[in-house]
Amino acid sequence: MQTYDLAADGLRGLNATLQAQSDETNQTEWTIVNPRGSHAIAVGLDAPIEVKVMGSTGYYCAGMNKQATVHVHGSAGPGVAENMMSGTVVIDGDASQYAGATGHGGTLVIKGNASSRCGISMKGIDIVVHGNVGHMSAFMAQSGNLVVCGDAGDALGDSIYEARLFVRGSVKSLGADCIEKEMRPEHIELLRDLLARGGCDAKPEEFKRYGSARQLYNFKVDNAY
Repeated sequence: MQTYDLAADGLRGLNATLQAQSDETNQTEWTIVNPRGSHAIAVGLDAPIEVKVMGSTGYYCAGMNKQATVHVHGSAGPGVAENMMSGTVVIDGDASQYAGATGHGGTLVIKGNASSRCGISMKGIDIVVHGNVGHMSAFMAQSGNLVVCGDAGDALGDSIYEARLFVRGSVKSLGADCIEKEMRPEHIELLRDLLARGGCDAKPEEFKRYGSARQLYNFKVDNAY
């Protein structure tokens, strides 16, 4: 296992080292100590490595991730796992706003709560939140899955496309064109897999599903001003 002291050796060196890893690397396990809320930790990774961050992080941790598994033993600032393509990102604590924004793939697990705009414009990522999510979560979500084991704030799924939203608790309000949908057997099985991947012991039968009413797909002249 490789240990990198961020306080002693700096962020630029850390990311350059991690980004230099390839599919054939034998340095597959990394531990980052003294993160001290630094921004842009472990961004742009593209190798099947495991990175443990021993503490909380600032903006954009694990952004643009591909293949790697990044585990933050703390909380994460805004934009964690932003635009990730594959791999897994796990946050032991809470995540600030727009977690998983524009994510194309992979799995983001937040074991605490997520703030506003969680999953904004998601494009294929799977996000599992053990706690609550804030307002405008899954705004303009295009594809992928957002699982919320707690409650959701105002305007959930506003202007949503074809992403699937699963919420176990209450929803303060639904956004434009977002409606509750039937929970069919295939959704139960999908959710069961997502919960298992997210390390959550909730039962899929306890959740409700939300998605697009598809009323915003076409222009309606009555809506013109």
